[in-house]
Amino acid sequence: MQITRRGEVHEVVGSQPEVGQKVPDFQLADSQDKSWQLKDLLDKPLIISVVPDIDTRVCAIQTRQFTKAAGEHPALNFVTISNNTKEEQANWCAAEGLDLTILHDDNSVFGNAYGLFVPDSGRLVRSIFVVDTTGVLCYRELVVEQTQEPDYQAALQAAEELL
Repeated sequence: MQITRRGEVHEVVGSQPEVGQKVPDFQLADSQDKSWQLKDLLDKPLIISVVPDIDTRVCAIQTRQFTKAAGEHPALNFVTISNNTKEEQANWCAAEGLDLTILHDDNSVFGNAYGLFVPDSGRLVRSIFVVDTTGVLCYRELVVEQTQEPDYQAALQAAEELL
């Protein structure tokens, strides 16, 4: 797969899970070093928001949008994943005054399992996954031009259809 960043083409390593398939399990930590696995998040339908770099404008917008949606949709789980360090994530959350589940993928374990790692930038592909309570992928958006925002409404609608 290829993505672009301001029109510059980047190669993505691996293949992404397809709608209708079980998503790969993962184990990542949050900024307090609490370990999270996929199964910990599947008590409700789950929206996984993947951002390349929390300290950039579009990633910040995406994270704020889904944090706001989390407050409006208590029947859904939301998690944000980036490969920023836990310190960068904690600093961003503190600066924004937000309390959210944000996981760091420092070693690109998640990125490689989900086919989202971009080797030449060392970042993940901006993407959204909606997963049902059995771990099956019900919606996926891989944003081709990384400077664009995802379709928030489509992801929320797909998740709400699981309720």
